[in-house]
Amino acid sequence: MSEHTTATAVAERTADPAAALTTPPHERTGRTRRVLMGVLGVFAVGVAWEAYKFIGPDDGVVVAGVRILPRTTDIAMPHLWDMAVRLTEPVTRAEGADLLWVATAKAAAFSLGVAALSWVIGVSVGLALALLMQRLRTAESAVLPWVVLSQTVPLIALAPLVRNWGSRLSVGPISWENWMSVAVIASYLAFFPVAVGALRGLKSPDAIHADLLRSYAASWWQTLIRLRLPASVPYLLPALRLAAANAVIGTVVAEVSIGLRGGIGRMILEFAQSAAGDPPKSWAPIFGAIVLGLLAAGAVALLGLALRRYRRGEEPA
Repeated sequence: MSEHTTATAVAERTADPAAALTTPPHERTGRTRRVLMGVLGVFAVGVAWEAYKFIGPDDGVVVAGVRILPRTTDIAMPHLWDMAVRLTEPVTRAEGADLLWVATAKAAAFSLGVAALSWVIGVSVGLALALLMQRLRTAESAVLPWVVLSQTVPLIALAPLVRNWGSRLSVGPISWENWMSVAVIASYLAFFPVAVGALRGLKSPDAIHADLLRSYAASWWQTLIRLRLPASVPYLLPALRLAAANAVIGTVVAEVSIGLRGGIGRMILEFAQSAAGDPPKSWAPIFGAIVLGLLAAGAVALLGLALRRYRRGEEPA
C-alpha cells in the first residue's frame, strides 16, 4: 500500500468522528456471539461439576497413588445450589453479621482497588521500559533479558521483602501501609506483559513509514505519537488484559502472603480453615475472586472499545 493510499485511509477514518465511533453490524454480532459463548461456557462448567459429583467416586480418581481428580464428598465439592443458598445467609451467627455475599463483595471491592492501583503502576513501568528499549538499542540488549528473568522469581518470596522494606519508609505524615506493599508486589506481575507487548508494538511499523516521517523532519516524539503508538495498539491491548489478570492474581497472592486483612485473598485463607464445618462458605471468596478477574478484564475491554479505530487486528501478548 502506498503512502498516499495510507494517508487517504487515515484521513477518511478521522474526518467523521461519529462514523468512527459507530459499531458495524458484524462487530455487534461477533460481540453477542462471544457473550453467549461465555455464558454457555459457565453453564458447561456447572454441568460438569454436578455430573462429576454424581458419577465420581467419593475418594476421587487415584492413579498410581496420585489423586488426579478431587473427592466428590460434600466437604470437597458442595452442590452449586448449596453454595448459592449459603451466599444469602449471614457470614456468622453473630447479631448484625453481614450476609455472605455482602461480605464477599466488600472484600472484592477492597482487592479491586488495590489491583487497579497495581495495574496502573505496572502499566506505567512497562510502558516506560518499552519506550526506553525502543529508543535505545543498547538499552534493549541490557534490559530485556532482566525483564524476562524477573518473572522467574517466586512472588511469594518477594512479599516479605517488600513488606519489610516498605515498613521502613515514611514521607512526612504519610507512613507505608500494608496495602501499598500488596500493590507493589502485584505490579511486579503486571508490568511484564506490558513491557514486552508495547515493545513489539512500538517496533511494528514498517521502516518505510518511519523513513517517510523522517523525511518530513519529524522528531522522535512526533514519530512516536503519530506512528508508533497507534501502531502498537493491536499489541498493547492483549498485553493490558494479561496485565489486568496478573494484577488480580498478584493482589490475591500478596494478601495471603503478608496477611493483609479486608481483601479477598485473606478471606479465602480464613474461610478455608472452617471448610470442614461449613463447606459452601469457603467457596464464596473464590467466586468473588473470579468476579474480580472478570471485572478487571471488562474494564480493559472498555478501553479497547475506545481505541477500536486502531484495532486492525490484535496480536497475541
